[in-house]
Amino acid sequence: MKLSGVRYLTRQGLENIWKNRMMAFASFCVLLVSILLVGVSVLLFMNLDSMIGGIEDKNEVIVFLNTDITQEQTEQVQSKLEQMDNIENITFYSKEKAMEDMKESMKEYADVFDSLGTDNPLPDSFRLRIKDISHTAETVTLMKEIDNILKIRAPYDFVNVLSEIRNIITWVASAVIIALAIVSMVIISNTTKASVFARRNEISIMKYVGATNAFIRFPFFVEGMVTGAVAGVIATIITWIGYDAVVDLLTHEVNLLNVIGVGSIIPFGKIAIKVAVIYALAGALIGALGSVFSTRKHLDV
Repeated sequence: MKLSGVRYLTRQGLENIWKNRMMAFASFCVLLVSILLVGVSVLLFMNLDSMIGGIEDKNEVIVFLNTDITQEQTEQVQSKLEQMDNIENITFYSKEKAMEDMKESMKEYADVFDSLGTDNPLPDSFRLRIKDISHTAETVTLMKEIDNILKIRAPYDFVNVLSEIRNIITWVASAVIIALAIVSMVIISNTTKASVFARRNEISIMKYVGATNAFIRFPFFVEGMVTGAVAGVIATIITWIGYDAVVDLLTHEVNLLNVIGVGSIIPFGKIAIKVAVIYALAGALIGALGSVFSTRKHLDV
């Protein structure tokens, strides 16, 4: 097809949006709602996963060292811990610091602490952050093989519950997203078919006068692509406004979420470009393919 022909058919497709504005508006609304349903579901899942990750960051394993350990032995223990793959961060917590914190948090027992004098029965320790909490037990087992470690405290129950919650959310969110995607595709397909069916006489006349299938389909392709792309852009704007409003509400009103990790919510500005591109491309692709495939039945004249 010549470039002049492509320009002509593109112009026809754009004009058809206005000529058939009611059906185009119906397709636009269906695409808009479908993109929002699937897109918001994906964003919700992403943020739930991020919030769980924020809670994981607060998870801590404490390694207590022998009370008679030397500085050189302490450094050896730290070196071995740093070589372990599943440990993300290591912080040394001296027994002097531990005693100061204990005195600060238990001021009502000041007399007891004073009776100790310069004696400090607390051990030095390392506070560790685990990369993958699902492998906490295996990591702790490896730690126990290191010399000069008195004991290890790890929140196994917390880890198990958090891992189970993550698995449940992953499965439920995946099922919901897939179901919404299927329902959206069915609705979009039916709406597109209705739009094409309303113009079946136009397609038949073009076919009778010798127009090729590609010539007939191209304006529908342009029409569907433009309608879908516009729906994607509008969906991005609606998502952005709604997203920021919900984040603002959670940040200022819901104290519980502030405790468990509202700070882990992904800022929309950080993903805005990706969301806009995906929304627009998804809308354009679905709109274009839906229009082209829906003309197939009416091309058999």
